[in-house]
Amino acid sequence: MQANFMIYFIIVIINFYLQSPAVLVINSSATDNTVDPNHITSVANKEDLTVKKYQEYIPSIVENYLRDNLDYLGYNTITSNPSGCKIWQDQTATTPAIHSLLASYSADLKNYTGIVKKFKQIPDLLKIIQKTNSHDICVTARPHPHGIKALFPSNQLSLSDSGYVEPLTTPMRHHDICTEGSRLMTLEYLVHDFEAMCRKLKPTSKRILIDMGASLSFHGEETKSPQPIVELLNLYKKFGFKFDHIYGFEVTFTDPKEVYENLLPEEYLPNYHWINVGVNSAKGHKLNPLHSILKSFDEDDFIVVKLDIDTGSIEVPLATQLLEDEDGIYHKLIDHFYFEHHVHIKELAPFWADTMQGSIKNTFDLFYGLRKMGIPAHFWP
Repeated sequence: MQANFMIYFIIVIINFYLQSPAVLVINSSATDNTVDPNHITSVANKEDLTVKKYQEYIPSIVENYLRDNLDYLGYNTITSNPSGCKIWQDQTATTPAIHSLLASYSADLKNYTGIVKKFKQIPDLLKIIQKTNSHDICVTARPHPHGIKALFPSNQLSLSDSGYVEPLTTPMRHHDICTEGSRLMTLEYLVHDFEAMCRKLKPTSKRILIDMGASLSFHGEETKSPQPIVELLNLYKKFGFKFDHIYGFEVTFTDPKEVYENLLPEEYLPNYHWINVGVNSAKGHKLNPLHSILKSFDEDDFIVVKLDIDTGSIEVPLATQLLEDEDGIYHKLIDHFYFEHHVHIKELAPFWADTMQGSIKNTFDLFYGLRKMGIPAHFWP
């Protein structure tokens, strides 16, 4: 541990001095994102404000530390349920430097969440790109005048093919669940770089969501809050992304009248496809959406895939197909992937029970592998 501590302490110091200055105080105009798309002016050197094209996934220091110490942290076991909260609550679980970075990132995330909540909804970005043949409108998707990175002075965001994302950490949910059980289903641990995503759009792009495990009544009845997938749709809409097609696969029978009349928000009626059958993980099967739907689009489209069917024998093979990417196409097509991977972890064991298969290490290997190959993968609640 002493060697690890020295290595990561040196990395932290170097990282601190190399990072560019960021505005840490948000003034009253920082969240005033109302911009006339016909009269956009650059507020700084564009090269400094956009995510440049890069060749590989760049994980944060914290994410790297956790990956390098999965065995030490006890995250390689399937015979017990190791705690995912310990790294946040016990500074001796990692190193003083890593614990400090986790605390700083936690404060950054809380600030970011507040700003996202106050963010004023912007117009459909793709329509303006089509109209102007320009990506200048993407600047309006910034949650801060100097870009999303300015909201994270801890410098603990990871950099993916779709811009900055949250680092992979336990407990595979918002770390607030360590003290507040009511935060179990929140999406506020997710970080999206909508400006970078906007700059990937082409005038011909279609925006697609493939939802495997699309029950619209599973969580909302008990919590009185929006079902997570609806909450995600609302977040994308707020930042100018409106899906052209949403394919919802769900094995549990639900009367279509109930789906369209009571469960689905009216605004999604024109583009929602309710497919009330279970998915099939067999390669090439027409009920395998990775084959029959995903492959019908191309890499200029904006595609989000969500997988949460609570059946490991089906969903793990599907996630593995993405990782193996035998045809070399999935990493070109998918812009974001959300997956609830049921593995042995203390905080989620009461909810996952006998559906837990594999270890936290298996999860990190899968999600890091997907991010490294160009598929920004996120834990799903």
